[in-house]
Amino acid sequence: MDPRFRRDDKKDGISDIKARIIAQARELGFDQIGFVRADIDTIPGERLDQFLALGRQGDMDWMTEKADRRRHPQGLWPEARSIIMLAVNYGPETDPRAALEQRDQGVISVYARNKDYHDLVKKRLKALARWIHGTYSAEVKVFVDTAPVMEKPLAERAGLGWQGKHTNLVSRELGSWTFLGSVFTTLEIAPDVREGDHCGQCRRCLDACPTAAFPAPYELDARRCISYLTIEAKEQIPPELRPLMGNRIYGCDDCLAVCPWNKFARAASEAAFHPRESLTAPLLRDLAGLDDAGFRAFFAGSPIKRVGRDRFTRNVLVAIGNSHDPDLAPAAEALLGDPAPLVRGMAVWALRQLLSADTFAALKAKQLPQEADPDVSAEWLSP
Repeated sequence: MDPRFRRDDKKDGISDIKARIIAQARELGFDQIGFVRADIDTIPGERLDQFLALGRQGDMDWMTEKADRRRHPQGLWPEARSIIMLAVNYGPETDPRAALEQRDQGVISVYARNKDYHDLVKKRLKALARWIHGTYSAEVKVFVDTAPVMEKPLAERAGLGWQGKHTNLVSRELGSWTFLGSVFTTLEIAPDVREGDHCGQCRRCLDACPTAAFPAPYELDARRCISYLTIEAKEQIPPELRPLMGNRIYGCDDCLAVCPWNKFARAASEAAFHPRESLTAPLLRDLAGLDDAGFRAFFAGSPIKRVGRDRFTRNVLVAIGNSHDPDLAPAAEALLGDPAPLVRGMAVWALRQLLSADTFAALKAKQLPQEADPDVSAEWLSP
């Protein structure tokens, strides 16, 4: 610790530092602030080991590659002494599940309906870190979902909430809707009291999952999670899961939205988290028509841009197939000649759901002989 930090500088010991940091963080727009020591065994290692051993991470290879660094905060930065965990509210004004009934429209997860939260939260974290460094000459590092930091267990240890049965953080103040970030520092700061589990016998989140992605309470199989399937999965979505996705084209909020602790949630005050009208209920027909340049322009500044046009169009085609609306068939048929096999294959599946057996057979007789990719051919030939 910097020698200029003197005991007689404070009236209440370390708690004075904590109070000043909390005041500064709130001024910067953070809704919850908590503190945890960096030298603790933060991560329930057996839970992480089981998750990885069963392959439940799917295509997320980075989870395996950096598993050892995830188990302990000082594995990421040995000099860290304290971690400041911070939360920002992004609560929606209405129930995000309402749009699931509009089958000609796509449903985008609440967090992705406007600006990329990483940018805004990281900007605030950096401002807080600069203030801490300037005030106490302490070293600092900031993280927001961009490093092997187990944010939810740390947030629980810091008293911000608890990991519910759906494995997401639940806050008594903000319900399900929180973005998390952290500031690691060499400052010694008294830790807060860990939040206890308040789920009780409730299992609404588990029962609400469309794809049964929870093998047991507090366990997630990401390979069945719609958020994983629409964002992280690189290849075609398993055929048995496609009909269960409905019109969800980027993420899923079902397990969050049903949580009874949302009675304490409130709508986000930050304008950047208010939904863009164009992303609240976009028409599937319009989204299917986006080429790469159009996709990049439409989703500029949005986290959706990161998945790329091909994976996103794959998701849109699943939703088109699930619409059972023959009027959307031309949008899918127009993509049979798309350069990306990922898109062509899902266009075939969508058309199988939308067309009569005779019409689909006639289209297959015309298109299948021209198809060179074996995976796309398999879509044509699947029962």
